[in-house]
Amino acid sequence: MLKVDHLKKRYRKLLAVNDVSFELEPGTVTVLLGPNGAGKSTLIKSIIGFLRYDGEITVDGILNKTTDARQKIGYIPEIPSLYPNLTVNEHMEFLARAYRLKDYKEKTRELFDIFELSDKTKKFGDELSKGMQQKLNLCLGLLPDPEVILMDEPMIGLDPHAIRNLKEIIEKFRNEGKTLLVSTHIIDSVDMLWDRALIMQKGVLHANVTREELENRGKTLEELFFEITEGDKE
Repeated sequence: MLKVDHLKKRYRKLLAVNDVSFELEPGTVTVLLGPNGAGKSTLIKSIIGFLRYDGEITVDGILNKTTDARQKIGYIPEIPSLYPNLTVNEHMEFLARAYRLKDYKEKTRELFDIFELSDKTKKFGDELSKGMQQKLNLCLGLLPDPEVILMDEPMIGLDPHAIRNLKEIIEKFRNEGKTLLVSTHIIDSVDMLWDRALIMQKGVLHANVTREELENRGKTLEELFFEITEGDKE
């Protein structure tokens, strides 16, 4: 379980995340929606432990900045951060050593097959196209097989085939009982995936709703999103 309790993050005068609280259960996919500047990336970076903040974030009851918690969390950033002097294969080996993964080579081959990187293993990070960099970014985030997976705009730059494969992986992880939080501003890309939706606007969490709750209200996710982001808040 991922629990965020009264999270606040301020950049000088800007309150980027304002008193946000929610809980995400295992075996669920939650989409985090909001326009640019809503606080989505700041929220995710706080969960992963990259930022200082006020409030408390726990994973299975463990504070998120502890070593035990960090081993349970996987992070796929919006912008790939690759090493220009490492090959595709060496990126995966570097991460495996950092996480002390033992049987990672078979998992690496599986991910390379899924994201069509098997013929790119000897290429350096700066030799890859933007789409291929994003595919390697996904492979790196998924290799440790974390219990909680945070994805920040994971489908940006992917071709339709890779998007389909990623959606299948997300569905597989949900069935395995993992907790997934997917941040995006493209509602159509996640419309069939989500169990819960969080909608932010100007650092405030305005909606925390399950698919069933929204269907009972006779609304679509897109309708709720525009009600909130265009000023007609419920």
